[in-house]
Amino acid sequence: MTTTESYEQFSVRRREEILERICNAAQRAGRDPQDISLVAVSKTVGADQVRAALQAGWRHFAENRPQELKKKLSELSDELAAAQASFDMIGNLQTNKINLVVGKVRLIHSISSEHLAQAVALRSQVHEVVSRVLLEVNVSGEESKSGFTPQEAFDALPRLMELEGISVEGLMTMAPAHNPDAARRTFSGLRELAERMRDATGLELATLSCGMSDDFEIAIEEGSTLVRLGRVAFDPGYQSLGKQ
Repeated sequence: MTTTESYEQFSVRRREEILERICNAAQRAGRDPQDISLVAVSKTVGADQVRAALQAGWRHFAENRPQELKKKLSELSDELAAAQASFDMIGNLQTNKINLVVGKVRLIHSISSEHLAQAVALRSQVHEVVSRVLLEVNVSGEESKSGFTPQEAFDALPRLMELEGISVEGLMTMAPAHNPDAARRTFSGLRELAERMRDATGLELATLSCGMSDDFEIAIEEGSTLVRLGRVAFDPGYQSLGKQ
């Protein structure tokens, strides 16, 4: 952000740069850029920055803490309604916080176990909604990451499809940080797992949520349909824009 540029102007310029990078990555992979959705991860910024992002054209946002989600939904209710914008839940979801999320978000990215899926399904039925969810899969096998193993997700899907109250829309993963080769293996592994699961169940699994600020172009090249962008969308000091 230049010394004469407002945050609102920065938001517009940065979004245009991101869209160009997404378009280039999609073209390298022979994909239609229109098939890739963007989510602005607002967990480190306040309501004013989200307002600037709304003015810049962002329509989907995400939070990783239910309490912060509740706060932003309250602070931004009028603006979100006017723009027909929405929030997703992307962080670890504890069962005692499900009521803060169910019926409030477009998509829950972080269903990391059968137990959590069952709990979300039950609370969704109580609220008389069907929650759209993604299964979080630890494709890289890192101990620091939560989620199903690929085989656990494959085995659990038929049972999860029978739960009333949730609709399994796809898969989510996170790649090892600062390792482009490992990121590519992780994203291609998620794509291949989704293909196996589609063949086995007939479920569409149209959403593959993978790719963040440092690796979203790699994710798009490997089949991501939804990228989750935080620092690159909101931080004027983020330095890697334009680098691969």
